[in-house]
Order: sequence, then C-alpha cells, then structure tokens
Amino acid sequence: MGREADSGHNVSMATRTPPRRTPPGRRTPHRPSPARILVIDVGGSHVKFRVGPKGEIRRFESGPKMSAAAMTRQVRRLAKDLPYEAVSIGYPGPVLRGRIVSEPHNLGPGWVHYDFAKSFGRPTRVINDATMQALGSYEGGRMLFLGLGTGLGTTLILDGTVESMEIGHAHFKRGRSFEDYLGERGRKRLGTKRWRKTVAEVVEQLKAVFEVDYVVLGGGNSKRLKALPAGARIGDNLNAFAGGLRLWRRDDPFEQ
Repeated sequence: MGREADSGHNVSMATRTPPRRTPPGRRTPHRPSPARILVIDVGGSHVKFRVGPKGEIRRFESGPKMSAAAMTRQVRRLAKDLPYEAVSIGYPGPVLRGRIVSEPHNLGPGWVHYDFAKSFGRPTRVINDATMQALGSYEGGRMLFLGLGTGLGTTLILDGTVESMEIGHAHFKRGRSFEDYLGERGRKRLGTKRWRKTVAEVVEQLKAVFEVDYVVLGGGNSKRLKALPAGARIGDNLNAFAGGLRLWRRDDPFEQ
C-alpha cells in the first residue's frame, strides 16, 4: 500500500521554545481571542464558516469553478457584520507549513500562492481541512482521522504531533485510489451498501498499518454509515471549527 505524505507538515500540539521567525501574516502581536477567530471549512460542495466557538454557522455552495479569490470575496460579503481579528482556513488539499502546495481536485484554480492574509486584512493560517477537523476531534494517544466527503481527507496524530497525509490519492486496488473508493464518486459507483463495506475494509487496514489506538470518521458522508468498524467512532463535523480555533493556541503552529 502506497503512502503519499504531506511531508514536513507536522503540527505539534505541545509548546516548544524558542520559536523561529515566521513569515508575515503567520503571527499576531498578541494571541487572538477564540471568540474573534473566523474559521472557514472549504469543501468540494460547500464552504462553511463561523466566528468563535459558538457563532452562527453560515455557508454557501463551492463547486469545481470556485477559485480562492471567489471564496474569499463571498466569505467577506457574508461575514461583513461579524467582528474577527484572525482567520483559520481548512483547505481540501496538501498544505506545507501553512502554504498550499497544489491546486484542489474538486475546486477551481488559483489557490497556490494566493495571499489570504492580504485578502481578509487579517493574520491567516491555512491547514489541510481533514487536519483541521482532526485537531478538533483529538482526545489523546494515537489517532487516525478519515474525512469521508467529496474526496477523502486523512490525518494522523501521534501523541500530540499532527501529520496531514494525502493517502486519498495513493493506490488502493484495481488501479484505483483510496479516494476513488471512499469519496463521493466511489459511493455513487459502488452503491452505499458496498461503499460501507469498503470503508470498514480500509479502516481495518489503515488502523493496523499505522498502529493507532482509534479511528475517527468525519466528513459529510460519515452519517451514511450504520455499523461502525471496530475501533472507530463518528466525529462531529463541528470539530472542524474547534480545530480552527486550536490552530491559534501557539504563536507558530508550524514550528517543529
């Protein structure tokens, strides 16, 4: 089984000192209040966002033509009445030390090198979307997170150290990737009943390969599951917002 890791993007949840200097836009003169952080969860079919831990969740459709510029314009328009001083963005693709490294598979172009901090006029941190939900789902130990949505997001957290991985595009079987089987296109091709069995098969395999204590299944399609695989539980999709808030707990979350 292949493993295509987002190498170098380890986010430690533990505090390490001293931090190295980071590029402009990564840190603020003071750590923002959780109540003033705008968290954006970018998906292949919808974009959801809210400010703070209990703010109203607002959303709009995304789709294969939505660019980074179009996304930020729409969020700014819909959030113009909301006070916020920092932004967290969960992006559906590889992110290396807070920078998008490749264009998304299920959205439009223009994401790599886009200056989100300039567009929002606020310090902004970007992280893989599955990693953001995994951060909000983590309860200690060794955890594997699988985001079952338009595509397949994967994140591994080992005793507080986070590694976002692009397992979704690695080969699974019969010339197809894990995402081809577990993503929305796979569910439609296989039918929901066979798709559920495939989810259980993948959970069993990856749980053994990575020797994790538990697996969290998130994403919009996790609600389609019935009997859960051994050692797995459903993660609340609201955990993505909690993860976006946790991203600002350290001055530099990308520091190793």
